[in-house]
Amino acid sequence: MTAGSLALSPALRDALQDWLARRAALDGASPHTIEAYRQDVAGFLGFLAGHLGGSAGVAQLGAVTQSDMRAWMAASRAQGIGARSLARKLSAVKSFARWLAEREGFDISAILAARAPKYSRSLPRPISADAAREVIATVPMQTRTDWAGLRDAAVVTLLYGCGLRISEALGLTGRDLPLGEALRIHGKGGRMRLVPVLPAAQKAMAAYLHACPHAMTPDAPVFRGIRGGALNRRHIAQVLESVRLQLGLPASATPHALRHSFATHLLAAGGDLRAIQELLGHASLASTQVYTAVDATRMMDVYDAAHPRARR
Repeated sequence: MTAGSLALSPALRDALQDWLARRAALDGASPHTIEAYRQDVAGFLGFLAGHLGGSAGVAQLGAVTQSDMRAWMAASRAQGIGARSLARKLSAVKSFARWLAEREGFDISAILAARAPKYSRSLPRPISADAAREVIATVPMQTRTDWAGLRDAAVVTLLYGCGLRISEALGLTGRDLPLGEALRIHGKGGRMRLVPVLPAAQKAMAAYLHACPHAMTPDAPVFRGIRGGALNRRHIAQVLESVRLQLGLPASATPHALRHSFATHLLAAGGDLRAIQELLGHASLASTQVYTAVDATRMMDVYDAAHPRARR
């Protein structure tokens, strides 16, 4: 139980639990996301209890004013909470309040009218296609054990060649083998998608599986550590850290940057945004549209470097 939940009336605490259960069931939100929702909303309600005096209940939520909302946001910023995090918290508060107001029949205009602070959305930093190929070729050289080098190359090939998250690649089990032309991935929020598997990825996986000394049972992880346990994602991060130092790549060349590069290169080659959304497993198109800004930035760099007027 969080400190914020201690300041809630039993009815409001039950309502919060019901809302969280609904989000988990209908939205397929992960336990980590549900806990973040809980902390965000309980923190807001706990603030109201201290701000208004007494415990926070349904009646207090319905009486919230714009002044109360400004006070909460100011207190949050004073605690060092950034604009992006505060915007996320406000979104969770609005979602809960809207659901409860519809159920209980009270007005939450002040809550819904609160504006999230503006923040600059950081854009993905993809690496070039040539750099991606150099990364994949250099990865096997970072370990003294041949089969482990093939393993790391297979992981990185899946990140760039299939656009997988590192957690999705390392979450593969023996049931996913052998790799065919498509791979069924269960991503964030329990969303399932089919991802095409390129011949290069099939070849990298086949080389690793042939050399791997550990048995591939249906429930065992595909990618194994030296002693046979599940491979730690930190290992892949360390491998790429060594690779980017050797190749002179920026610190932004991380495992997730390979997934970004997969999407950006598809878009640059004329890929459809909706299709890329499906391949990445994004819940909304807005998450995928960030790549249009990345591609526009790249094109402007080319324009600035090549156009005669831009060089004047």
